[in-house]
Amino acid sequence: MKKPVRLYLSSILLAASSASAESYVVGVENLPRYAPHFYFDDDGQYRGFARELLDAFAADSGVTLQYRALAPVQLIEALREGKIDFKYPDSPHWAVDEKAGLNMHYSLPVVAYVDGVLVAPKRQGMKLDDVRQLAMVEGWTPRGYEEHIASGQIRVNYSNDLRQMIRQALKKDVDGAYFNVVVATHYLDNVRASPGALVFDPALPHVRGSFHLSSRRHPEVISRFDHFLQEKEAEVLALKQRHRVESNLDSEYMGLEQWKVDFLERQKARAEAREANLESR
Repeated sequence: MKKPVRLYLSSILLAASSASAESYVVGVENLPRYAPHFYFDDDGQYRGFARELLDAFAADSGVTLQYRALAPVQLIEALREGKIDFKYPDSPHWAVDEKAGLNMHYSLPVVAYVDGVLVAPKRQGMKLDDVRQLAMVEGWTPRGYEEHIASGQIRVNYSNDLRQMIRQALKKDVDGAYFNVVVATHYLDNVRASPGALVFDPALPHVRGSFHLSSRRHPEVISRFDHFLQEKEAEVLALKQRHRVESNLDSEYMGLEQWKVDFLERQKARAEAREANLESR
């Protein structure tokens, strides 16, 4: 697979060509596996829910968007230096110290998310003090784990590759993988074909929030994007549902299709029934 590292991806002309057409660069995270929110195909092209949503906005607004893939830790500096016009995803709660003095502008919430730790099912319910090692993306801030990491109680294995993080958690080289829960379960379900091999542990610290489009220099475009989200609310909702970016956000089976949730629930019920029968003997 071609790696989308620090390269301008092909710009897509979404409105009638014009010498005076507005053209902007959107900085996106260079994470090869972040479906269904976004991913990079074999040609290094940015795809998924985020691409379709931003392209739809561009077509509606008559602007041209280019997508520039950078490591998450590089995106703030790229905003600061004017190398990108927008960042997606972003949040007012992310990298607050690094953004000091940038006068950031944020869109309305685009899509809800949960970041947390995925563990082997038998480890679910573990206490924070029992966590010794986590796999995590460099540049992310694991809310609730900062003190334990700073003190050395929790060691962090940094990686931008979800496949490697999942493998480490499955082999128990780490206690869990800190990641977007919908993305991780989508990978387990659709790529590894191992639904339920790792599960979200709601007992451990986790974060609920929303993805936003952000910019330093173009608040007027952010306002137009907000208008687009409100005016096209039904279409945006349909896009979310098609890509399943908010699947089962209030369930331990985040990201799984409903039939797989039902299957796992039946398995759990049978296991509980077997245990009850053994105890009654």
